[in-house]
Amino acid sequence: MGSVHGIDHPLIQHKVAMLRDVNTQTKDFRELVSEIAMLMCYEVTRNLPLKEVEVETPLTKCKAKMLAGKDVCFVPILRAGLGMVDGVLRLMPFAKVGHIGLYRDPETLQPVEYYCKLPKDVADRMVIVLDPMLATGGSASSAITFIKRRGAESIKLMSLIAAPEGIERVQQDHPDVDIYCAAIDEKLNEHAYIVPGLGDAGDRLFGTK
Repeated sequence: MGSVHGIDHPLIQHKVAMLRDVNTQTKDFRELVSEIAMLMCYEVTRNLPLKEVEVETPLTKCKAKMLAGKDVCFVPILRAGLGMVDGVLRLMPFAKVGHIGLYRDPETLQPVEYYCKLPKDVADRMVIVLDPMLATGGSASSAITFIKRRGAESIKLMSLIAAPEGIERVQQDHPDVDIYCAAIDEKLNEHAYIVPGLGDAGDRLFGTK
């Protein structure tokens, strides 16, 4: 079973509190999402493999360590996941970025992929799926399924706020995927919004409410 990692760093918790505030305006909300994503990325990538290299300092040559092994690909789920991209790329500007878009079929109620663009070598990369709100888990689970169909095997899910229902859904559908979140909230309400949550992340990011 994939692990659930709650990231409780004080800076992240402070910024999540600001993110939740109904008085936080679009500009500040967008900056906070980016900053939290950057801080979370530090933890999500903690176990990336290293290799020993030789570098020359202004004084002498020495042994040092650099990243080795699988390269990283970030895949935001459209549209709210876009708000996390700038932050993670600040830490890993060499990473590739894919995109995936889903909508729910009004008749079957099943998620339908309307857009998916991934690097050709996605099977050789660690894929980190970006989804700010893990509510029911339906979109995240479906996105992971679609990404796996393209050959990806090493996948992590990174969300700012999660509901227990969403975590359970992803763990049930994808027991091989680790989940990272800055907060695990109480529940979903009757409209499938996370409580206490922060409202609609996409609307607050892009000012469309």
